[in-house]
Amino acid sequence: MSKRLASFHGPSTPTSSPVSQIKKSGTPASPSRASDASIHRKFKTLLLELRSIANTWDDIVLVDGLKAARTLVDSRTELDNTLAMVPADLQPGSVMVAPKLEMMDKCIAQLVSVLAKLTKLLQRMNTVLDNMDALMFEAEKLKGFQWCHEEPLWTSWPIEKFVVALSGLTTPYHRSLALHKELVDTLRSHTVSFEDSRSAISQWVEQPYLRDDGWDEKWEDLCEVEVERWGAR
Repeated sequence: MSKRLASFHGPSTPTSSPVSQIKKSGTPASPSRASDASIHRKFKTLLLELRSIANTWDDIVLVDGLKAARTLVDSRTELDNTLAMVPADLQPGSVMVAPKLEMMDKCIAQLVSVLAKLTKLLQRMNTVLDNMDALMFEAEKLKGFQWCHEEPLWTSWPIEKFVVALSGLTTPYHRSLALHKELVDTLRSHTVSFEDSRSAISQWVEQPYLRDDGWDEKWEDLCEVEVERWGAR
């Protein structure tokens, strides 16, 4: 006892073998929980990318594309009205016709550019869906078949249900792109009637194939319910 109390009264003689210090360390996260978090994070990122693609699609169609289509129709109508006022025995001058034709050609080029952008967006959408598929197979290796097919990813849907349901997302966008190509072919013809032009623009805005099956209509509300902190910024 006296030897042990000696340390309170002064330095004691050091021993030949020093006592090792015990280091405290935090409890590491289990590999299972870490892999869960990684899968959730990656899948949510892919969902957000799909939403971004769909939003960009609408912006291109309803802003860039619509502006070009309306300007094309307006320019053609103005030219037709101007030509109608020219006496039958006179030829319209180039000063009257050339600017309108140049504007129409510019609008047609812009519409062709819109179609190219939509095609690239559709390709990106396919890539995201392929990445979701790959992530599900990765999760199956890490967590097992039952986890992927039965365990809710967040609220009630397992990852497999998300992947299967989303596999059909590109179909309405494929159909919509095909329709936009048809509408551009209609609008680019200088012999198209004003009524047909107006009908084409109406379909352009409506995007009928996305009315019920586009991202906003079919997936946004579902993700709000099924994906944790979906609306968080």
